[in-house]
Amino acid sequence: MITLTTDNFDERVLRSDQPVLVDFWAEWCPPCRMVAPVLEEIEADHGLAVGKLNTDENPEIMARYGVMSLPTLLLFENGEPVRQIVGARPKRMLVSALGLA
Repeated sequence: MITLTTDNFDERVLRSDQPVLVDFWAEWCPPCRMVAPVLEEIEADHGLAVGKLNTDENPEIMARYGVMSLPTLLLFENGEPVRQIVGARPKRMLVSALGLA
């Protein structure tokens, strides 16, 4: 899992050769903590790069993409967000929503 910041976001996500799932999260968010191990499983099972962006430490990126609720997952392909999932979901629902099933 990649730790994303304002400093490395463009390089690690927007200029990535492969799709990157960005998890917008915060320490104080219980649903964020619930979805974290599920994202680790998805990363391992499907080879999808997953990056975690702490929104309290990097509010500029949160604002750039209009993220209003946590957790929010944005799937980026070729530097563009192509899918958005808001809120915690069970693994099978996330896999399906991400088009990995």
